[in-house]
Amino acid sequence: MMYLETERLILRPFTEEDADGLYAYASHPEVGPPAGWKPHDSAEESLRVIREIFQPANSLAVVRKSDGRLIGSAGFVDRHRTELGTPSEEIGYSLARECWGQGLIPEAVAAIIRHAFTQMDYQALWAAYYDGNRKSKRVMQKCGMTYRLSRVEPVAQLGETRLAHYFAITRREWERT
Repeated sequence: MMYLETERLILRPFTEEDADGLYAYASHPEVGPPAGWKPHDSAEESLRVIREIFQPANSLAVVRKSDGRLIGSAGFVDRHRTELGTPSEEIGYSLARECWGQGLIPEAVAAIIRHAFTQMDYQALWAAYYDGNRKSKRVMQKCGMTYRLSRVEPVAQLGETRLAHYFAITRREWERT
């Protein structure tokens, strides 16, 4: 079970008690759709996401140290894909709208990358963003990931297709930075 700490954040496993906090930011109409998921309709939906998505995938609650508030999620989202032809993990993240532009998610993702390469023996990490989501692209770039490929793919929750851009970093690349 991962527990990470940065200068401003605590990254810890989600608990069922986080449902209201998750709903508080995941219900905002600007948070989910750019990442391919619809805003949460209720705290019950957020609880289901915690149980069925975050807990099985080891996604972490991003908690601000200054006030103990749940402000986002970050962590592994898919344990079995090998998009890059090497054993790898996909990193996903989300952040409360009022916290955008403060460098909090790059701080969280950098800690996850460091942990994955130094403690978990991963060889590569990757992430994807949908065309137009410049903020997500910038997180990847700040964390040392570089562009690898783009493809059109279905976005099931929203019933549409989008152009996805994939970025990655290998352990060797990370060690050089």
